[in-house]
This record gives sequence, C-alpha cells and structure tokens, in this order.
Amino acid sequence: SGMPRHYREAPLLSIWEGSGNVNALDVLRALGRSPQSAESFFGELALARGANAHLDATVTSLKRELAEAEQLSARRVVERMALALQASLLVRHAPAAVADAFCATRLGGDWGHSFGTLPAGTDLAAILERGLPA
Repeated sequence: SGMPRHYREAPLLSIWEGSGNVNALDVLRALGRSPQSAESFFGELALARGANAHLDATVTSLKRELAEAEQLSARRVVERMALALQASLLVRHAPAAVADAFCATRLGGDWGHSFGTLPAGTDLAAILERGLPA
C-alpha cells in the first residue's frame, strides 16, 4: 500500500509551500484584517507621487491587484509591493540616475536577466560614481 510513504511525507506537506508563500499569504491576511495598513502603505507610496511614471503606474495597478488578490497571486502582489516601496524610497532619497534606473528596470520591465542589461540611456557613470569610494 502507499500509506507508509504518505505517512513519511506528511511532515513535508506543512512546509511544502515554503516560507516565501507563507509570508506573502500573511501579508495579504494582515491587509485584509487591517485595512488601515493598506492605507498607510499607499500613503507612504504617495509621498513620491508624480516623481516617476513607472512608479505611479505601479501604484495604480497595485491598488487594483490588492483589491482582487487571491492566494494564488500572493507572492506576485507582495513582491510588487516591496518593489514599489523600494522605488518610492529611491525616488525620494537617492540620486535621480539610481531611482530612474531602478524604476525602469524593476517597475517598467525594461531589463534583461543578465548582468549589464540596463536600458539604453541609463546614466551608468552617475550610478557607479555613487558606489565607488571618493
């Protein structure tokens, strides 16, 4: 019978989803239980409103996605929330070259999966200068 095998694998089923899925589902549950959390999150993003078109478009679509979020899309929605928050902080606190490159690649989809695939026109010198010692 297959029962012994199922019994041996039973402990794995509780962690099969992985911690990423568990965390993403927890975020959606928390937002569902506490709507003011979503308001606070979007309030933080609103501080950068108008500074970057990619960020503005992402915020608009995130509001819709969160309103319609299902467990199946939890990871994707929560990842987009994290990227939007990162972009908002960069737009407000980092040099424009850094924020623009981040928003174009992470929010605008203008990137490749290999190193060195930033979009044409990216101010690479300004980004590198920021990271190199003076």
